[in-house]
Amino acid sequence: MRGQSTGTEPPTGPGPVVPGPSAGTGPSAGTEPDLAHHGDAEATPGLVDLAVNVRRDPMPDWLAGPLTAALADLAGYPDPREARAAVAARHGRPPAEVLLTAGAAEGFVLLARALGGVRRPVVVHPQFTEPEAALRAAGHRVERVLLDPDDDFRLDPARVPADADLVMIGNPTNPTSVLHPAADLAALARPGRVLVVDEAFADTTGVPGVEGEPESLATRRDLPGLVVVRSLTKTWGLAGLRIGYLLGEAALLTRLAAVQPLWAVSTPALAAATAVASPTGVAAERAIAARLAVDRDHLVRRLSALPGVRVVGRPASAFVLIHRPGADRLRQVLRERGWAVRRGDTFPGLGPDWLRIAVRDPATTDAFIEVLREILEA
Repeated sequence: MRGQSTGTEPPTGPGPVVPGPSAGTGPSAGTEPDLAHHGDAEATPGLVDLAVNVRRDPMPDWLAGPLTAALADLAGYPDPREARAAVAARHGRPPAEVLLTAGAAEGFVLLARALGGVRRPVVVHPQFTEPEAALRAAGHRVERVLLDPDDDFRLDPARVPADADLVMIGNPTNPTSVLHPAADLAALARPGRVLVVDEAFADTTGVPGVEGEPESLATRRDLPGLVVVRSLTKTWGLAGLRIGYLLGEAALLTRLAAVQPLWAVSTPALAAATAVASPTGVAAERAIAARLAVDRDHLVRRLSALPGVRVVGRPASAFVLIHRPGADRLRQVLRERGWAVRRGDTFPGLGPDWLRIAVRDPATTDAFIEVLREILEA
C-alpha cells in the first residue's frame, strides 16, 4: 500500500536497476523514503515558504475573469470540450489526444490503474514521488533507475532496461531541476512501451532567443507510447483548483479515460485551462519563465558563494537542489529562524544531505541567504 516499504533502502549512487519496495509489505520506519511526503507539509503557517514550487503572484485579469464567471454556472455539469480544444490547439494536436485531469497527480493514478498489465514498470529517480506511489498503490512492483549525483543527475538512456514496458521520468525533473535533452527522452520510446514524461514544470523553462519550451515533447506525435503529463497549477498558482492534462495517442488516452471518475474536472478548472492555453496565456507564461530565469540565476549565484554548499548542475526550473553535509539539521535550524525549505531524504536517490529551495524574488532570496549564511558561519 502507499507509504509502506520493505525496509530496504536503495543506494544513492550509480549502478544497476534497483528493485523498489513491493506493494503490500510492512512498514520499516527510517529506511525507505516516504513517498507520501510533499512540500506543503513543510510550509506551515508563519514560515516563509521556499518549500512549495507554486508561484504566488496576483492572478491576471484575463485568468481571474473566466474563473469568476464560471462560478455562476456551477448548477450545470462540467463540459470539457472547449478546454480540451484549447489545450489541443496550444500543442498542435487533435482534441482526442488530450485528457483533462484534476491536476497532474490524477494522471499518474489513471496510468497506474489503466495499465494493470505492464510487466516491468521502471521509474527514473530522483523525481516527483507520486508516479511511483500511484503504481505501488495499484499493486505494481516498481523498479528504480537511480541517476548519478556526481554526474548532476543527467539521464543516460542506456540505464533504462530494454524490456521495461512502462518508464516514468520527469523533465524538468523535480527535485533536481535538471532539464534532460529531448533527444535522450525520445530515445526511450519504442513499440510495446508506455513512456510517461512528467512535464509539470515545462512551462517554467526557457532559453533566451528560443521560442517555446526547450526540450518539451508535448508536440511530438511520432513517438510510440508517449504520454506527456502537464500541470497548470504551478506557474498560475492554482494548486487548490486541481487542473492538469495528459497528451498522447488517442487509443491510449481512451483507456485512461475509462478509469477516470465522471466529471473529474470542475467547471472553474476547465475555465482556467481554456484561458491559460490561449495565445494570451501562453505569451504571459513565456514572460514569466524569462523573469524566473533571472531570479533563479540570482539564487544560484548567492547559494554558490556559501561555504560547503553545492548547487546541482545548471537548474532549469522554479527550484534549485543543493547538497551540504548535515542538511537535515540545517533545515530544522532554518525552520526555527522562520524559513521552510524542502527536505531531500523523501526522494529515492537522495538522502539527508540534500535540500530543495524554491526560486523567489531577489529580495526574498537575499533575506534567506543572509539567514542561511549566519547559520553556516555560527
